[in-house]
Amino acid sequence: MTSPFTAPVSSAPNRVPKVTVDFWLIKLMAVTMGETAADYLAVNMGLGLTATSLLMAAVLAVMLLVQFRQQRYVPWSYWSAVVLISVVGTLVTDNLTDNFGVPLETSTILFTVALVATFAVWHAMERSLSIHTIDNVRREAWYWLAILFTFALGTAAGDLVAERFAFGYLTTGILFAGVIGLIAFCYYTFELNGIAAFWLAYIFTRPLGASFGDLLSQPAEYGGLGFGTTLTSLLFLAAIAALVIYMTVTRSTHDKPAPSR
Repeated sequence: MTSPFTAPVSSAPNRVPKVTVDFWLIKLMAVTMGETAADYLAVNMGLGLTATSLLMAAVLAVMLLVQFRQQRYVPWSYWSAVVLISVVGTLVTDNLTDNFGVPLETSTILFTVALVATFAVWHAMERSLSIHTIDNVRREAWYWLAILFTFALGTAAGDLVAERFAFGYLTTGILFAGVIGLIAFCYYTFELNGIAAFWLAYIFTRPLGASFGDLLSQPAEYGGLGFGTTLTSLLFLAAIAALVIYMTVTRSTHDKPAPSR
């Protein structure tokens, strides 16, 4: 029987990166920055939640158009889209909570259902949830929709555990790190399907990153370390930029043809 996660054979180049250590490192930093950058724009810059949401949604739409025009994985456009969709995913949840009064428990359930529905329709249309064959516009559209919901869900779940359940940012981060560790253990020990393991880990890195972002940026009276959203966002942005440059350089080196003899 064919697994629902099995990747169909394709000769077209993949539009998303291979899952490596640096992939997870930059993804974790991107989701951390998404949490702090959203707060910085809405609060520190004084834009307010609604204006920030509209502005970042427009910027994300432009960046996704750029990304969809790529015929293969290009580090700068892909990771720019990830950072922006991380910010927008945070703002979606914040809007539901702050502007519409939706409880975090409800948001968590809502985004879980939306993500499961996205995976179900994606698989029904493509016969796979593989990240190794994101090689056309339709598959990439499903990929980015799923990622948006993982970010919104992760924000809701992280805030629910850290704030509503009063676990605090550090304890929440350790909790979600343990969940990711368990997923990795099942993958390496019990041969959990690689695509299933990827999406589960992708979901839980969001609340992990958001928790540590809040831990670094929030004032001490709220359980944080008090570095502020400005410094925290800039530090992670610089680290992300450095990693993207590294990825671009190493990818260019690997793509160079061997010299003729």
